Amino acid sequence: MTYAETLAYLYEQLPMFQRVGAAGFKKGLGNTQVLAAALGNPERKFRSVHVAGTNGKGSSSHLLASVLQAAGYKVGLYTSPHLREFTERIKINGQELPPEYLVAFVEQWRPLFEEVKPSFFEMCVALAFRYFADEKVDIAIVEVGLGGRLDSTNIITPLVSLITNISFDHQALLGDTLPLIAAEKAGIIKAGVPAVVSQTQPEVVAVFAEAARSLAAPLTFADQHYYATIIAPQSPEAESQRVRVTLNGTVLLDELELGLVGDYQRLNLPGVLAVLNELRQQNFGIPEAAVRQGLRDVRQLTGLRGRWSIIGRRPLVVCDTGHNEAGLRLVTAQLARLTYRQLHVVLGVVNDKDVTQMLTILPPTAIYYFCQAGIPRALPAAELAERAATVGLRGAIYGPVSAAVKAARLAAGPDDVVFIGGSTFVVAEVEELYE
Repeated sequence: MTYAETLAYLYEQLPMFQRVGAAGFKKGLGNTQVLAAALGNPERKFRSVHVAGTNGKGSSSHLLASVLQAAGYKVGLYTSPHLREFTERIKINGQELPPEYLVAFVEQWRPLFEEVKPSFFEMCVALAFRYFADEKVDIAIVEVGLGGRLDSTNIITPLVSLITNISFDHQALLGDTLPLIAAEKAGIIKAGVPAVVSQTQPEVVAVFAEAARSLAAPLTFADQHYYATIIAPQSPEAESQRVRVTLNGTVLLDELELGLVGDYQRLNLPGVLAVLNELRQQNFGIPEAAVRQGLRDVRQLTGLRGRWSIIGRRPLVVCDTGHNEAGLRLVTAQLARLTYRQLHVVLGVVNDKDVTQMLTILPPTAIYYFCQAGIPRALPAAELAERAATVGLRGAIYGPVSAAVKAARLAAGPDDVVFIGGSTFVVAEVEELYE
């Protein structure tokens, strides 16, 4: 098969949560363990860091990979979902999985897939782990897909486990309270393996403390030691931000340049720095110069896209993949810091979110351009507009994302702001991200 034929086979034959939602999510590690065993248990052949959380896990994974890469290590990075190209999910030192590796992998193991009938994600995990083992990475940063305890990635025993943030998302699959969701995320904590939690959230502290205690896993709440302050003044249109980090009240890193903008990145930094400290204690050489370079050059070193990405000026055009209540709260707080004449919001969501709750967070003074991404899970733009009207959000209905983006950019004056978001899959269709 060609690369295109291989992708078509995977998308058609394997249920894919990214496209169809809950029907593509298989609870349990059984299929992944069967695949891994057939592949020679590649997950045992490289060192890793495991990253879970509702929000911030993608940014944190990229920041960790970038710093370790700057320190001279050969670093694997597994994240999901991809924005445009499947190969974005699996990288080594910022280089995407070669398409020919995917073709050969699927050709070799297709009979196994047809026997086991894994989900799309289970196949992806097996592929990533085999690739990292074949390429002999020094360490891999592995982002959980959904939850933690039953996520396919949870067959690894990492050097450190990181949990970034607990918010409401995927309640139908993970539970409808924060402690229940936290318990699923805490499932990545392993016996005796240090665990780091980025944020101390009173509702779930006990969940993590009990999970770590029962497994004799050393536990660090990173924000009780590390504190990141954004150094003002900062231009809202800047492509990076300057941060001061203290450790137990003493300045650790001053005038640190962070290559990801968005106030919310200061919430991710404590967890990232605490994990790096754990790795230093396990004989990884990570000098301050590598920390500074990795945090500054994260987009260039890892190819990260879609986190508060500025893709145009006059008008300022920004897209962000925040796609649940907590993520949108952080995004709207960032929007509130901007100065503009009029805010234009290109908005699309998927149909398995608490859409009404998300909509109540968005600014009622904005002009909305309702759209839907080209996936089965997308909520129809007309239905989104109806629900938005019930909470006082007004705008026009567009079908494709491209049509909504074009209309917003045409309508916006030079002193306006255009924001594009609501779903990872909306951002994935923004052409300018790939120019």
